[in-house]
Amino acid sequence: MKLWLARHATPLVDAGICYGRRDVAADAAATAECAQALAQWLPAGIRVSHSPLSRCAQLAQALSELRPDLAFTSDPRLQEMDFGAWEGRAWQDIAPAELQAWTDGFAGYAAGGSGESTSQVMARVAAAFDELQGRPDTLWITHAGVIRAAELIARGVRQISQAGDWPRNAPAYGQWCTLELKTPS
Repeated sequence: MKLWLARHATPLVDAGICYGRRDVAADAAATAECAQALAQWLPAGIRVSHSPLSRCAQLAQALSELRPDLAFTSDPRLQEMDFGAWEGRAWQDIAPAELQAWTDGFAGYAAGGSGESTSQVMARVAAAFDELQGRPDTLWITHAGVIRAAELIARGVRQISQAGDWPRNAPAYGQWCTLELKTPS
């Protein structure tokens, strides 16, 4: 089974702003370009689930217009991490002590004081991931954080305790990657 992980197109937000769960739209032209490219590569009958946030829903809508043969479902578990009080703030304006507390307590620290911890993100992505077992190929239209979590889960990692264990790389805006998932025997 193959899991396709597509990241939304470039969001309409200033560079350097923490916007995790904040519902910001994506650039329309970049979304259309991503949908065109993705539509050509996706196999027939692939299941599509997407984050309900606008930037992902836009890509799902554009793709559905090009590929009416596919079924689309919104899944809130595919939303980006909730950064609490940091949402909408410039990363550089967040107190270094707050960021240090987050990295020091990476698994359990609620980002922005009232947002999610990495453990919470991993748990909700794992719940969606576990439902993939025995199903056909699936596309998730989602966010960098969810893609990173899915990559860890695919490798058997369900919990991380240190910020250094979090994957640094994710597909660029409007790009995708695939994971080959083993089917249980």
